[in-house]
Amino acid sequence: MTEKSAGERRKGLLNGFAAYGMWGLVPLFWPLLKPAGAVEILAHRMVWSLLFVGAALLFIRRWAWLGELLRQPRRLALVTVAAAVITVNWGVYIWSVNSGHVVEASLGYFINPLVTIAIGVLLLKERLRPVQWTAVGVGFAAVVVLTVGYGRPPWISLCLAFSFAVYGLVKKKVDLGGIESLAAETAIQFLPALGYLLWLSSQGDSTFGAEGAGHAALLAATGIVTALPLVCFGAAAIRVPLSTMGLLQYLAPVFQFLLGILYFKEAMPPERWAGFALVWLALMLLTWDALRTARALARERAKVAAAATGAAAGSVDPSVVANPSVMANPVVLANPLDAVDAVDAGESVDAGDSVDAPKVGP
Repeated sequence: MTEKSAGERRKGLLNGFAAYGMWGLVPLFWPLLKPAGAVEILAHRMVWSLLFVGAALLFIRRWAWLGELLRQPRRLALVTVAAAVITVNWGVYIWSVNSGHVVEASLGYFINPLVTIAIGVLLLKERLRPVQWTAVGVGFAAVVVLTVGYGRPPWISLCLAFSFAVYGLVKKKVDLGGIESLAAETAIQFLPALGYLLWLSSQGDSTFGAEGAGHAALLAATGIVTALPLVCFGAAAIRVPLSTMGLLQYLAPVFQFLLGILYFKEAMPPERWAGFALVWLALMLLTWDALRTARALARERAKVAAAATGAAAGSVDPSVVANPSVMANPVVLANPLDAVDAVDAGESVDAGDSVDAPKVGP
């Protein structure tokens, strides 16, 4: 590895830690916006995110994607669906944090990979390997244990996990970059959100102008809180291996979980610890299986490359048979390591590649 590439890798790791660190610490921010309610905070987040991202796109002069998107009604419809789903995700998350359910919210992002697998099987008819089936079974058992522990289904966690899994599925079909996708989604959210804020103000219930300049500035900062981690993620994704990015994703729910216990002092009786332990076991199984499969694919690709090189030199070993399917359609893995099957564990994304951000902020 050259000094320049090592420097780029370090820069990428710093950006990755910054992105997932900010997403993990965001529960500290939402309570600062009280006495604004969750819906008012959500509406401000939509409005200010568009203004912030729009200014960023204007600065870097990246608008070519917009005309193409407007000429494709199907993609535009999918962006609308994505905007609706992420609205639910954002709203539930903000409400859960400000209502004292940080730990349960963190569980939603822990079980998201398992929900993504379930959607892949049910909707996309994907086939799972035995370890993945085991992980899904362990995850289901965890939900049962947590249902007993909470005295009800962990609906906050399930709502966050399913909404984000559907959002990820739709984003893959839209195929827009992270910043562009956020701009398109918040553009759709903008008018309803602005209309709600104007109505709230007309009723005298808005906190934007009633709680002082500091409160108004914090509400405006929701745009930066939403977009800045996404910018850091994009900077990291083109510099470090996607397998590393997949592992870094666990930082966000880990930080949220620790904040819920240590800072917000939320209760964790034994049955909840048991449920979380089962979830973590399922995630360890998924991670181990994903990394093992990535290494196997890397070895298989090396054999294919060696065979191709030998063929070009006219010295092919007759026992070596290249398998084109290895290069064409690698096995599907579940989020958050789904990119590992497409990129060797030691490679990073080329600068020109499009990488979907796994989050647009919790």
